[in-house]
Amino acid sequence: MDRENRAGERGVETLRNGNAAAERREEDGARTESDRDPDTERRISISFCGGAPFLWRAGDIKRAREEDGVVGALVGCLARQPRQNVRLGRPLEVLQEEACLLLERRRAAAVQHKDNQKNEGSRLKAVQVYQARLERSYEEQCHLALEDKKAVLQRVMNEEQNDHSGNGGTEQAVRERLSSLEKNFCFPRSAMAVQLCTARAGFGHCPEEFSFLSTDWPMPRDERSETRFRVYRDLRRKGFYLTSAGKFGGDYLVYPGDPLRFHSHFIALCLSMDEQSPLCDILAIARLGSNVKKTVLLCSPRDLSDGEVEGEVVYSSLQWSGMV
Repeated sequence: MDRENRAGERGVETLRNGNAAAERREEDGARTESDRDPDTERRISISFCGGAPFLWRAGDIKRAREEDGVVGALVGCLARQPRQNVRLGRPLEVLQEEACLLLERRRAAAVQHKDNQKNEGSRLKAVQVYQARLERSYEEQCHLALEDKKAVLQRVMNEEQNDHSGNGGTEQAVRERLSSLEKNFCFPRSAMAVQLCTARAGFGHCPEEFSFLSTDWPMPRDERSETRFRVYRDLRRKGFYLTSAGKFGGDYLVYPGDPLRFHSHFIALCLSMDEQSPLCDILAIARLGSNVKKTVLLCSPRDLSDGEVEGEVVYSSLQWSGMV
């Protein structure tokens, strides 16, 4: 009986210790979760190719559009229809200002892949492999071109044999040419067809391209770029959606909501406070806005040295109206 009581007491003690350890693990996990940045695991990955920012993952594209108002433009081909250019797929190319705002808000992280840098030996090996592949391709094309020439001569010779009205001299000449073709045939290298590696020519999500990603980032912050970014940031704070307005002669097309549901209402033209613009340019953009039924906005960020709040922008609207 005493042995059973001691075994029961040990079981209860073990259960208590297990519950206490579980509570400590829960507390530690809670502290870890509270100390961890909740947005770290949900940050959007931005890849850079030649200085242009791209979003590759479908989840990143959806989250950037729904939560941050990033519209961008799809520039990739569809897997099942790679040769058409009506409907495009990933990656999504975003504006430099959109990428800057995502990074400033700590909503995104730039992709860095420095471990995939190739040393000199691997580069030389890659060159040798490529040259060997070209040589094999040249030999295959030589064989195919020779077979094609022989097939043409054989067809001509067969036609001469079937044509009873023809003379035998032509057939003999074709036969001699066919026999000497094997020895004297030469396929020029200038006529060689070279297959380009278009899948890795720039717009591809493969490890070989990460060596030159992020080379031009951060983007150069000159006065023009800073003006565009501050205007973009202020309009996004006001809840507008923005896309590029190059075909309308401005900097941004401003939408009151998602561009899939609304037409743009404004053409934003970013100008610094001390920038001088010719009157003919102002008249041209105002008239263009009237023709496309949009209001032109002249957007000028305030000078921070005047004590104004950072990001505050002065807006001036232009509308073309006729005289009555």
